[in-house]
Amino acid sequence: MDRAAETARWLAEAWETGNSLAPLPPEIAPRDLAEGEDAAFALLEALGLTPCGVRVVPGPGDTCIAAPMLEARLLKSPAALALPALRHPVASAALVAVLAEPLGDAPPRFASLHPALDVSATRFTSTPTDAAVVAADCGGLGHVAVGRAAPAAARPARVALGAPDSRARGEAFDTDAALAPAIAAARRFGGLPAGALLVVAGLTPAVVPSPGVALAARFGRSGRAEVRFAES
Repeated sequence: MDRAAETARWLAEAWETGNSLAPLPPEIAPRDLAEGEDAAFALLEALGLTPCGVRVVPGPGDTCIAAPMLEARLLKSPAALALPALRHPVASAALVAVLAEPLGDAPPRFASLHPALDVSATRFTSTPTDAAVVAADCGGLGHVAVGRAAPAAARPARVALGAPDSRARGEAFDTDAALAPAIAAARRFGGLPAGALLVVAGLTPAVVPSPGVALAARFGRSGRAEVRFAES
């Protein structure tokens, strides 16, 4: 059994049982991001799951981690999550782009853009500090709460993360630049069909959610996505 398949076997057990994992033994742990990405896709194959797109998130050491996105991990905003069910969760603003046509070499055309709030988690007892291991764990995929589509042809230009009633304008950001790593990763993975998703997380600094607190990712006139973190 190759390293990716062996890593996937360990992770699949954690996904299925909910039990946490100790650090992977050095002899099977992915040695670089490419092996981590291979392990993530091997994990989905082991679980019998089909990705609905690609999700990218900042990783350890200023890396950019790309991994498959799962439809079952999408939530409609406003959403509620039981905080104790998430291991080492962190939240950040995210953007979800729905492809209007298959992704090829030409600039992509989007059917819609959605504000989102990404809640990363891990299958490991301690948060991994190795980018390759995070990639194997589907980039720390937890849940992605997705808000209503932005107005037609709108390009979100500002983003903020905080309390739902906050009036902070947030920081300026470039939508095309934000989506570029997801587009590049999807092409590297072999492309995506029309209707598939590009998810870009980490558009704001990560926040560790607290029980009973709600967080909202706000994109000005382009909408918002909200999650309330329940105590149980």
